[in-house]
Amino acid sequence: MSNQVYDVTPETTSDDRLMALLSYIFPVIVPLIILLTEERKNRPFQRLHAVQSLVLSVIIAIATILVITSCLTPVIYIWGIVVGIKAYQGENLAIPFVSDFVKKQGWV
Repeated sequence: MSNQVYDVTPETTSDDRLMALLSYIFPVIVPLIILLTEERKNRPFQRLHAVQSLVLSVIIAIATILVITSCLTPVIYIWGIVVGIKAYQGENLAIPFVSDFVKKQGWV
């Protein structure tokens, strides 16, 4: 698993980076706001991180339900915040399995 960085759009604003960070800190609320707001969902950087955050939230929810992996849930959440910080710095850090999944589904 490598953390590859890939480019979605060369021009990202500080608002894009802030919303991407908030997507990982407040994982269901902010991504839904981004995806339901016409202006924000048309911003590729925000859309990418909103969708990745939602998928990561589903993984966390499933991991929480499954007692076997519940010890990994805080690690995944903290890692999501790290990805959010990278997004705030203007980087698109690919989340293993999640990034490929959202691209194959055509969500971003």
